[in-house]
Amino acid sequence: MDNVKIERIEWARLTGERPRKAGCNSRLGEHGLHVRPAIARITTFDGVSGIGFSPISREKADTIVGFRLSDAFDAESGVTEEFRMLEYPIWDLVGQLEQKPVYAMLSDTDGDFRAPCYDTSLYIDALHLEDNAEAAALIASEALEGAARGHKAFKIKVGRGAMHMPLDKGTQRDIDVIHAVRDAVGTDATILIDANNGYNLNLTKQVLGGTADANVYWVEEAFHEDARVYSLLKEWLNAEGLETRIADGEGGASPNLVSWAKDGLIDIVQYDIFYPGFSRWLELGPELDAFNVGTAPHHYGGHYGNYVSCHLAAKVERFEFVEWDHATTPGLDDSGYSISEGYVNVPNSPGFGLNLDETPYQKAVEENGFMVCAQR
Repeated sequence: MDNVKIERIEWARLTGERPRKAGCNSRLGEHGLHVRPAIARITTFDGVSGIGFSPISREKADTIVGFRLSDAFDAESGVTEEFRMLEYPIWDLVGQLEQKPVYAMLSDTDGDFRAPCYDTSLYIDALHLEDNAEAAALIASEALEGAARGHKAFKIKVGRGAMHMPLDKGTQRDIDVIHAVRDAVGTDATILIDANNGYNLNLTKQVLGGTADANVYWVEEAFHEDARVYSLLKEWLNAEGLETRIADGEGGASPNLVSWAKDGLIDIVQYDIFYPGFSRWLELGPELDAFNVGTAPHHYGGHYGNYVSCHLAAKVERFEFVEWDHATTPGLDDSGYSISEGYVNVPNSPGFGLNLDETPYQKAVEENGFMVCAQR
């Protein structure tokens, strides 16, 4: 690795498409049909490439192209701070050079590997429908679409009363949707709910109390991060005999969440897989394991996060779920991955097991990206 140098950095934003439009959450409008992952490719002077998500700018690429891989990557700590804007292509490149999947580089796992996942596509749709039962049936039908794709865990966006509907009716619709999805997917499936900070403590109690028989596994971002309110929610859950976990870390991503989790206020930490990133998660996940705290990185809207989150599961004992945002992105070949029985089947291929389709990728580089090369 000491003699490996990067000759070329390419970057482009690809455009993919979901099976159907993603609707609203409690605080935002429609998320739409498309995903737009930013994908970089780094290529060595010997012609070996690594690909992956990267926010790198052309200006930054100009200043670092030609770098030595040994300056950017260490087997013990992963990608060094200076190069973390390229950490996914770098991890992928190291996997290509070693002819190992990233998950095998992180663990003793050899051969087939899989990671649990959930369908993240159940948004606040059906706002055009006046009748709560009719709206709940529509969301349940969407859950069945996910079940047909192999999912056994489903995350439901809630918080309709925060801005999209009158408070009472919106909260009742949340409850009706949770029940309808549970009825549709069966008792063996896992139900998660995500309020995107659209609840307060009392609304959280109302919804979880009203859906106690639906066995909600976690409530995510019930309200803005607040240790005092979390402690009250935890006390109430214990008093009610509800086993619903508290998950947070996507929105405000408070650094206090880790200490709160260690203190027992948070059960599952959900910082983004891109920020703070893969190398940081490799440190944080085992740290949370030691306190029996779950790991479930967020990445919604990035598509590429579907895949790399799977590999983190090889390193983290209390890894909960991969957030799966189903889409098809021309230029990004994910054919090695599949979903069955609630798990992502991860390809036993070098790096992250993804490839580029050259024609659409090069077209995107020409239209919205760049390529920089080092001098020999």
